[in-house]
Amino acid sequence: MHPVVRDVTQRIAERSRESRADYLGRMAAAAAAGPGRGKLTCANFAHAFAAAPDEDKTRIRNPAAPNLAIVSAYNDMLSAHQPLERFPALLKAAAREAGATAQFAGGVPAMCDGVTQQRPGMELSLFSRDVIAMATAVALSHDAFDGLLCLGVCDKIVPGLFIGAALFGHLPAIFVPAGPMSSGESNAEKARVRSLYAEGKIGREELLDCEMRSYHGPGTCTFYGTANSNQMLMEMMGLHLPGAAFVHPDAPLRDALTAAAARRAVEIGARTNAHTPLSSVVDARSFVNGLVGLLATGGSTNHTLHLVAMARAVGIRLTWEDFDDLSRVTPLIARVYPNGTEDVNAFHAAGGMAFVVRQLLGAGLAHADVTTVAGQGLGLYRREPFLEDGALVWREGAERSLARDILRPADDPFDAEGGIRMVKGPLGRAVVKTSAVKPEHRVVEAPAICFDDQEALLGAFRRGELDRDFVAVVRFQGPRSNGMPELHSLTPTLSVLLDRGRKVALVTDGRMSGASGKVAAAIHVTPEAAMDGPLARVRDGDVIRLDPEAGELMLKVDARALAARPTAPRPAGGTGWGRELFGWARAAAGPADEGACTLFEA
Repeated sequence: MHPVVRDVTQRIAERSRESRADYLGRMAAAAAAGPGRGKLTCANFAHAFAAAPDEDKTRIRNPAAPNLAIVSAYNDMLSAHQPLERFPALLKAAAREAGATAQFAGGVPAMCDGVTQQRPGMELSLFSRDVIAMATAVALSHDAFDGLLCLGVCDKIVPGLFIGAALFGHLPAIFVPAGPMSSGESNAEKARVRSLYAEGKIGREELLDCEMRSYHGPGTCTFYGTANSNQMLMEMMGLHLPGAAFVHPDAPLRDALTAAAARRAVEIGARTNAHTPLSSVVDARSFVNGLVGLLATGGSTNHTLHLVAMARAVGIRLTWEDFDDLSRVTPLIARVYPNGTEDVNAFHAAGGMAFVVRQLLGAGLAHADVTTVAGQGLGLYRREPFLEDGALVWREGAERSLARDILRPADDPFDAEGGIRMVKGPLGRAVVKTSAVKPEHRVVEAPAICFDDQEALLGAFRRGELDRDFVAVVRFQGPRSNGMPELHSLTPTLSVLLDRGRKVALVTDGRMSGASGKVAAAIHVTPEAAMDGPLARVRDGDVIRLDPEAGELMLKVDARALAARPTAPRPAGGTGWGRELFGWARAAAGPADEGACTLFEA
């Protein structure tokens, strides 16, 4: 085991000792209370299964026959979740074959940041994670289940499902993905067309044609954003069946993996020799495995929020220092768009998760001695699923990369360290995704230009006011201000200026997520402007130095002079499009480095 990985894991465990013991104590008490159905009165029992088929009712009456809960993020607007429509039938049939039953316990909301970009709905996006967690808890609150199957893929959905499921961690839980859509327009062409549109050189019809060639069928978007980072995490943390992440939704192998998830949930139930509750799968080691996987593959910066919140749900305390320390020793072994030119389908074909797991274990960067839903040890995830004569089997995955421009071995990586750095200084703490930024563009020192929303910056660009060196300060975008929306629309604009030879960077208390691009960006700045953070006192012309190599976010203004300045006026909170319903969330949200979560007390 690499000494830094070992030391970080140990300090996480030590820091979490009391909170983890409390969590495990609560899970042990829930398990000791016995199966849920056994505690229901006859009237409760009849209500819970009144609509079940007669065959299932007969089996459900047998207390030894497991009953699985299905919690799904299905809707047919989101390409990633549309395939989930047919999964419950597959899961129920497989459960019956295994001598069990399965019920659709509840649905959770699933929104798409790709649809709500620059729209009012984006201000609900981050908080939807916590709503999903609560909806998952409501679905499981009937206490009539012996295991859990979580169906979800995209940005906030998997973290929300995880947080909700964690509160029922005495049950086995398996996450069931849908897979990516087939590849469409090349990422290089998509980026080219978006830049042309940002410069006003093509119109909306040409842009729309390109986007519709890119996003064209069922499955996740194929770039390596938060959705696909989620799927990587579930494999690295042992919560998927091995190799389930990136199989196409319509492939026969996908259906076989979906059915196998139900059978495996029965096999690891409470009355079996392989009993594996969720609480025994997730611990400090599994979170470090997930974090190292994120860094090694250049995954989404959203997980500097989500992993912190997910860990807290199981009594584990992660910090941004953990991310930073692990990033410095984790080699970047994958380049997938936007960190490279190819998409997740090409990543999967080049060796995919089996190759990543093999390399990280071989380099001593991941813990092998963990419990997973597939069995003991992360080494099981070096295997890939296949169909042989219609039967699902696993074989050892690729031992070498089949495309070295996408995947490389740990001893010959794209970069000696991972893709996420913490920076700090007079402006607070923030994270920077360096894996997509060329080394010559990572350090920027320039005058600030301040904006209170992304539309103001885009307007200044359209008016020709930004053709110079500058650091864009986009503030009042944190969770307490407006829900911490993603600012994807800034990437093409700032990239145009970078291509013109300008030194540009972004400093914001908002998010960029997996679409963080080739411009240096210090994001998730905390304390945020709405909480009297220093960002609220920055003025146009103040010199800012962003240096992720040195871990610095500097403001070249005298500290006393800065403190004496009045804060910029906070914009009025948005109304309309449901934002009024989330005032409680904005008021309750914790800081970004604690997960920007509304669900846990300080």
